[in-house]
Formats: sequence, structure tokens, C-alpha cells
Amino acid sequence: MIWFREYNVQEINGRPKNHIGALLDIEFMEIGEDFVTARMPVNERTHQPYGILHGGASVVLAETLGSVASSMVIDWDKYIGVGLEVNANHLRPVKSGYVTGICKSLHIGGKTHVWDIKIYNDKGKMNCISRLTVAIIPRPQ
Repeated sequence: MIWFREYNVQEINGRPKNHIGALLDIEFMEIGEDFVTARMPVNERTHQPYGILHGGASVVLAETLGSVASSMVIDWDKYIGVGLEVNANHLRPVKSGYVTGICKSLHIGGKTHVWDIKIYNDKGKMNCISRLTVAIIPRPQ
């Protein structure tokens, strides 16, 4: 297991709701030995003007997954993780339903983490692939 301690999805979903992930109804679904998954509805809040999933919403899902994963790897009392770089390739449009992201580590170092996030539509087809780099910094006092 790569996590600092054992976590469950109820604990992660129960975190404060004053952030963009909650605004877009991102819900964590599973925590495995080396991965975490979350889903997001595709609806009027996540659409772009043409009625398909906004690429920025996919990036929010990816960064939420990777940021939470980084926070699960580090000691919260000593460190925080902050996004350093995110990129995404949008592969196919999604009009409705849910998209589900699967986040796995590519690198877990003392100062940086790199996460691979693949996002799939309800039919299991990948619609976005993203990579997030997180800087690990001392917790401000």
C-alpha cells in the first residue's frame, strides 16, 4: 500500500465542501492499494456551450484526484501538497452520464509526486488522459 495510513471513501468524501470538487459533485468511489477513483456527473454544470463535457471540468477531476492522492501519501501534520503542473489530452466528447477517473502514481518522491489520471465515460471508453505534478512543501505554521 502506498498510502501514509488507511483511508476510506467516506472519510475522503466527508472532507469540507468549500472547494471546486464539491461544486462539481466529484465523488470518490474506491481506494485501492495503489490507486484512487472518483466520478463526476456530466451535466449543465460541467458542459461547455456546445453541450459536451468541458475540458476544464475534466482537468478539475484530474487535479482533484491527484491532489487528494498526494495528501493520502504524506503526513498531514508536517506537509501539504500543491499542484505544480497539470496537462490533459481530451480524446472524445461526453454529453451525459458520469465520467470516472482512475489515478495511479508515476513517481512518489520526497518533494514531488507525479500522477497518471485516466478518465473514462460510462461505456468504459477513455475520454481524457492527464498527468499532475504535485509539489510537497512543509505545512505552514
